[in-house]
Formats: sequence, structure tokens, C-alpha cells
Amino acid sequence: MAITLIAVVVALALGHAAPGFARSVRGYGWFAGWLRWLDERFPEDGFWRGRYGIVLALAPPLLVVLLFQFALDEPLLGFAGLVFAIAVLFYAWGPRDLDVDVDAVLAADDPAARRDAAARLGAESTDAPALVTAVMRGAQRRWFGVLFWFLLLGPFGALLYRLAQLAGDGEATALLPAATASGARWLHALLDWPVAQLMTLAMALVGNFDTVVGAWKEHGGAGFDLEAGFLVAAGRASVRAEVAEDVRDYVEEGVSGTAIAVRMGELPELRDAMGLAWRILLLWMAVLALFVLAGWVA
Repeated sequence: MAITLIAVVVALALGHAAPGFARSVRGYGWFAGWLRWLDERFPEDGFWRGRYGIVLALAPPLLVVLLFQFALDEPLLGFAGLVFAIAVLFYAWGPRDLDVDVDAVLAADDPAARRDAAARLGAESTDAPALVTAVMRGAQRRWFGVLFWFLLLGPFGALLYRLAQLAGDGEATALLPAATASGARWLHALLDWPVAQLMTLAMALVGNFDTVVGAWKEHGGAGFDLEAGFLVAAGRASVRAEVAEDVRDYVEEGVSGTAIAVRMGELPELRDAMGLAWRILLLWMAVLALFVLAGWVA
């Protein structure tokens, strides 16, 4: 567990210290080429063109990672395994930096630039609900999905999530036959479900508990529905509550409406959504650190 925590901290630090290097190495062109080769190799109806055909695409690279994961577990007192874990987690993270994309939206000085930056973030428009949705989904797919499966299954889990996300909800989806793409979307949704639940729980603890829990229940969080949008709904509700609380504090201080707008700046919902994502991440890291300490004490 301690090695896992070290790998997470180092991978996060590397991503922020060397964003240019991160962008240059986090490429998945090989995966797209692999999918094209499979499609050309199996042109007729068969397993590849069925619901479970995505297994053919995922199995070879994941087996290679799994073999290295086991082979490097013991050599050099686990140091080789640590380096491998850091490399895979660093590669699977992102691929784009969420906070950098959010800063680009906030820094845009004209509507066209803001629309372009919002599109890179993954938002359908530049209005507040769309931007908050993009932050919540981006945090889940860029950060927490990779992190959760890494914590559970090691480097194998991190790459499993990233490749499943690319096949089920990324550029690679268009390269898959219709039935195979459907299976990839189901797999990605399945991997996302526990991540969304734990993110929402953390959100309730670091945000407005009653607001988050209410949105979670209202949007199907209490059931096993892979299509339920409870995470986004909870994120929107939490951000609305935080913005309303900020406005209420300013009003109680006697600040006028115009001055409130100036103090809060443009797109306060986007800033609060990004701050919420950071708080969730910090809580996850704190819990992981507690597990490590508990292991050392035992």
C-alpha cells in the first residue's frame, strides 16, 4: 500500500512539474492502429464484431502489463515494480490536464477563444451547467477512474480503465464495429460506476452534504443503474449551493450586487467545480494515507 501511495504522489507531481513532457508521452495512436488492424483482420461477422469483441482489443496490451507487474514485484526490493507502476499511472493519467483546460477557459479573452477552450475541456457550450458537467466528467475520466482502478489492481487496472474509456467514450470508439462499440461503452460504464459512487460520497463530505445526497438519490444513485447521472447532478447541485452561499456571505457583509459580481469574477461556477474536484482528490489521498499508516501500525 505504501508503494501505491508513493506511485500516486510521484505520478501526480511529474504531471504538474512537466506538463509538456506529459502531453508528449500520453499518446494512444498505437491503440487506434491496433483497432484498425483488428477490424481489417476480421472483416466478417464473428467474435470481434460482437458485443464482447472489445476483449480482443484489450487483452494483449493488458496481459503484457500484467506480466511485467508480477515479474517486477520483488526485484530490487520492489523498486523496479515501483518505477513501473509510476510509469503506467503517469501514462494513463489525463491524457489532458484538467486544471490546465479549466484555466484556459477562465483565461480566454473573447467568446471564440472561450468556446474553443470549453471544447477542449469537453463542454458542449460555455454556460455554467455545461462547464460544471465537463469538470465532473473530466475529473472522473481523467483522474479518479484511473486512480481507483490503479489502487485496486495496480498498473493493470490503470491501463484497463484508460483503454476502456478510449474505446467506450473516446476517439477510438469510431474505429469499432457497432456491436463492439456497444460492448466497450458498457464496460466503460461498469468501470465508472464505483468511481462515481465514491466521488459522490467524497463530494458529500467535502461539500454540502444534504444537497449532494439529495441529488444522488433523485438521480438514481441508490440503484445499480450504469446510465444514472447522479455524479453530474450532485456536482451541479453542490456548486450551485456553494455559489449561493458565497453570494449570501457577500450580501451579509453589505456588498452591493455589482461589487459581488466583480469579487466573484467570471464563471464562478467553473472555479468552484474545479475546487470541488481538487478537494475530492485530496480526500481520496488522505484516506489512502490513513490506510498506509494503519498498515504500518499493524
